[in-house]
Amino acid sequence: MFTELASNIFVLSEPLSFYGLQIGRNMVVVRLPNGELFVNSPASLTEDRIAALNDLGTVRYVTPSSKLHGHLHMKDYKYTFPDAKLFAAPGLDRRRTDLVFDGLLGSTPDERWSDVIDQTAFLGAFWITEIEFFHRPSKTLIIGDICYNLGPKTPLKTRLATQLLGMYGDLSVPLDLRHMMKNEAAARHSIDQILEWDFERVIVGHGSVVEHNPKRRFREAFDWLY
Repeated sequence: MFTELASNIFVLSEPLSFYGLQIGRNMVVVRLPNGELFVNSPASLTEDRIAALNDLGTVRYVTPSSKLHGHLHMKDYKYTFPDAKLFAAPGLDRRRTDLVFDGLLGSTPDERWSDVIDQTAFLGAFWITEIEFFHRPSKTLIIGDICYNLGPKTPLKTRLATQLLGMYGDLSVPLDLRHMMKNEAAARHSIDQILEWDFERVIVGHGSVVEHNPKRRFREAFDWLY
């Protein structure tokens, strides 16, 4: 069900098709010191998943990475866990007018999780601003769509397509994000801020978790920006 990557941080993967390619998606759960759960990019809910979440702790904070990534099931979480607080990434409150949000995400972490989770906004892209998180105790960087890590575990069609796009086998920035850059200086500043974190693991929104030389590989994925 959930894979415990380190103490108090868990990941759950489920299928996701994007333009006909199976790229999967990752949900991250952090158990805070008080037993409350911080959920990023919530996956679809099933009875087994609800039971597993209840075993881990109390679902309290539900966050997306951006207005594009990780908000589709937020209404289900509010219905299933009525005391959960929903947070909007920049622009999501305008896109999801059907939801009532309890806060807006930015570059400053909320005091309710700031003791263990830091965050910053990835700026510079046209149309979208993504929020990146850093779980200090496990030294884990949590990102959404700014990098994928698609490799041999993906279906053949996806492997072939990502090889043609130069996105196979390592952390790589999707081409649509590259083309979306309107302020490269702001994007570089965001990457520099992320690299100040002492991370030893990267959980991507799509693909495998990176645990070998994560900081070097993350920096190299953005060489084109520098």
